[in-house]
Amino acid sequence: MTGRPEMAEDVAQETFMVLMNKTSAYDETKGAVNSFLLGIARNQVLSRLRQERPIVPVDEHYEEIDHSALMRNQLSAFAKKERIDVVRKAVLSLPEHYREVVILCELQEVSYAETAHILNCAVGTVRSRLHRARAILAEKLEPARDQSSTADALKSTRCFA
Repeated sequence: MTGRPEMAEDVAQETFMVLMNKTSAYDETKGAVNSFLLGIARNQVLSRLRQERPIVPVDEHYEEIDHSALMRNQLSAFAKKERIDVVRKAVLSLPEHYREVVILCELQEVSYAETAHILNCAVGTVRSRLHRARAILAEKLEPARDQSSTADALKSTRCFA
């Protein structure tokens, strides 16, 4: 959700500080501890993002690869990193309410029901947001898929030339 490892570490620490300082706030009849912690973390992230808007940098945490020293397997690793970066940027560019469900349901593998509890909304809302988020991501990632297909086709023709 943050796009920055140092902010994620701060949020994780703050989440557990809230748990330690406000143990009475947790009610096991309302759900699992995991849901409770994810809810606290979500609130911490949203609070920080509101303070630091409008831009969340995503590129500054990746080391540049020395292109002159790349070998065949390094090219493959680089291409994979590029695809991951494209997907990461696409997810981070989603509106908050779509990004939340993608991260919880797809990346964290939290159930729809638990996600609904964390986000304090209906399961149907989670499903519709996830459906819409997937559609937006498919649109955003289509150009990258086309470029990848073209690059693969060029590579295969070079092998035969």
